[in-house]
Amino acid sequence: MPDENAVRIIREREPGAGTAALAAELDPLLARILGARGVQRPAELDLSMQALLPPERLRNADRAAALLADHVQSGRHIKIVGDFDADGATATALAMVALTAMGAKKVSFLVPNRFDFGYGLTPEIVALALQDDPDLLVTVDNGISSHDGVRVAREAGLKVLVTDHHLPPPELPDADVIVNPSLPDCEFPSKALAGVGVVFYVLCVLRAQLRERGWFEAQGLEAPNMADYLDLVALGTVADVVPLDRNNRVLVQQGLQRIRQGRTRPGIKALIEAAGREQSRLQAQDLGFALGPRINAAGRLDDISIGIRCLLAPDLKSARSLARALEELNAARRSLEQQMTAQGAVLAATVDAVDSDALGLCVYDPGWHQGVVGIVAGRLRERFHRPVIAFADAGDGDELKGSARSINGVHIRDVLEALSSRFPGLILKFGGHAMAAGLSIRRPHLTRFQRAFAAQLGNWMNTDDIQSVLVTDGELGVEQCSLHTARLLARFGPWGQHFPEPLFHNRFQLVHQRQVGQRHLKLTLRRTAADGRALLYDAIAFNQDELSVSESAALHVVYRLTENHYGGETRLQLVVEHLSPA
Repeated sequence: MPDENAVRIIREREPGAGTAALAAELDPLLARILGARGVQRPAELDLSMQALLPPERLRNADRAAALLADHVQSGRHIKIVGDFDADGATATALAMVALTAMGAKKVSFLVPNRFDFGYGLTPEIVALALQDDPDLLVTVDNGISSHDGVRVAREAGLKVLVTDHHLPPPELPDADVIVNPSLPDCEFPSKALAGVGVVFYVLCVLRAQLRERGWFEAQGLEAPNMADYLDLVALGTVADVVPLDRNNRVLVQQGLQRIRQGRTRPGIKALIEAAGREQSRLQAQDLGFALGPRINAAGRLDDISIGIRCLLAPDLKSARSLARALEELNAARRSLEQQMTAQGAVLAATVDAVDSDALGLCVYDPGWHQGVVGIVAGRLRERFHRPVIAFADAGDGDELKGSARSINGVHIRDVLEALSSRFPGLILKFGGHAMAAGLSIRRPHLTRFQRAFAAQLGNWMNTDDIQSVLVTDGELGVEQCSLHTARLLARFGPWGQHFPEPLFHNRFQLVHQRQVGQRHLKLTLRRTAADGRALLYDAIAFNQDELSVSESAALHVVYRLTENHYGGETRLQLVVEHLSPA
């Protein structure tokens, strides 16, 4: 298996069909980049609110809104049942603030602690909810597989509305209403909505129905502007790493614009401060790599309600206090992650010694924390470029909880479904997406599962697929490698999952290198222009040791362009994704 510093295969993106049409109106470099990401026409770059898909196209959104409207108007108790990640936290916060703004007299939330109750609307969670005497349970970012929990709630006389975006099982739970763009009979064009996006659409229809019923006028309320909640939608969408199709890009772009303008809630402001980011320059990457992990840390190590309460905080003072708690949890999470990833890498190397062509990795250590195995699986997937499942003790009996991360072309949930069908009882439960999934097995079955998993992956991939490939947008000319280009690319974001930030590759000469921070490598690189000018570039490579090469050595560098704001100056900075001797 390759180590972190192994030479990768560098492959340029194939040109897109829309490149020529885009080049008629855009910079040629930009046209090539956007065309390679599937953009066909300049009109598709419109990310205004007018470009958003209409809520009426989301199946059952009208029925869900009618159910909510009945409970809002009658003053009955609506309880939101969320999930323990950033998507679930933002979806829960969104439902709380929007329903309250629409005049709901009693709305509360409950999120299961992942260590005590597991995932979704379980019978145990329903029993806990019943202590608060609700009338309607609304799941956000979960529920599509919660057959037993929905049944118990219905038997207790509760109404149940399921809003989710995860792939549905063959048989759906018997809820009063289910809203999920992934349902086979839902014709909503964007199947990539995050859980918070689904809730946003349902609430948009609710506002329209309450307006039609004359509710706001009768109550002396001003109907809320739904765009004011897009800061939450943007954060949850990026943090959940769902594909940024055009509709999600509209949601994220509109939310980012409001955050940059200061039109955001105190909790998000406090998280931005804690992460050391500049609010007016916030990018989608900051939501995914700085704010989202701080909220997720609460769900991984403690209780996600800390993150939800931060998002719901009424003022900056109380939000900062909660953001500090999240910062401490995130620091603890990072420490655990580093330790577990190092242990996982050793276990993976042991697998390699036995079978260097292993298509997937299953790793387990009895001392691992179940809240962090998903990150460990992701880190090992990046390092070894193959599907990885990391297991930890569930804390009760001989059950193991696993978190899977996959590579492009291998739908990990479908792999688990095939295993479950072929080997009944091997997997206790599972669920997830194409790139990430969760599962539970019995500890005595681990070796058997490892073998079955490796064999099943053979139906999806071969040894050629485990080569570490970096896909770039080609080489940049000397004049293109500039602050102007960095700013141009930033304007055409947001960049993210399935709409990746542009990467380039070039040959540079090393001028200087030094270690900074926690294992980061600060570089000065040089290129020579056609007229003989020597141009110098600042660069940084994160999680990279010093190179064992001489000064002035030639390097292959894969990088992205960013603006570096420091000391009152703005300069170009290359963020290095890979480098190796030329």
